[in-house]
Amino acid sequence: MDSLPRSGALAAAGLVAVLALTACGSDDPASDKAPEPGAGSGQTSSSGTGGKEGGSGDADATALEGTWTGTSDSLPVVLSVTSGKVALSAGKHICQGDVKDMGEVMLALKCLDGNTDRTMGSVESNDGEKLVISWDAGAEDTLSRTDATALPTDLPELPAP
Repeated sequence: MDSLPRSGALAAAGLVAVLALTACGSDDPASDKAPEPGAGSGQTSSSGTGGKEGGSGDADATALEGTWTGTSDSLPVVLSVTSGKVALSAGKHICQGDVKDMGEVMLALKCLDGNTDRTMGSVESNDGEKLVISWDAGAEDTLSRTDATALPTDLPELPAP
């Protein structure tokens, strides 16, 4: 049972690394390939409910800002959104991408290991505390807003080398 907290610590460390790399920015023209119509810069200021019918709360890019955590199939999921950029750690997969306005708020990600479980996600609901995302590959994540500045206190010690 201690593998879950250790996996969570590793996932959080991976997310920190992804965020650090993402914060540096990039002018890589490969990331600017054929933007979807109406996608713009990846940021949106729409004030609709986003998500599908029955979604609650304001699901635009600004409402997604922050760090969200939860579990899926007993594995930790950490999602961080900053200025329309998204970093996701789901189990052993690290993904990054953008918030897109495609008539509804979507998360368009690319995973570093090529995994496709969470590459296109639709914000189903966001009430400011709980966020529900449906992924095209079939997964659905229910995440809770967390304080990104608070360090976890219940992490296990790392094994000696």
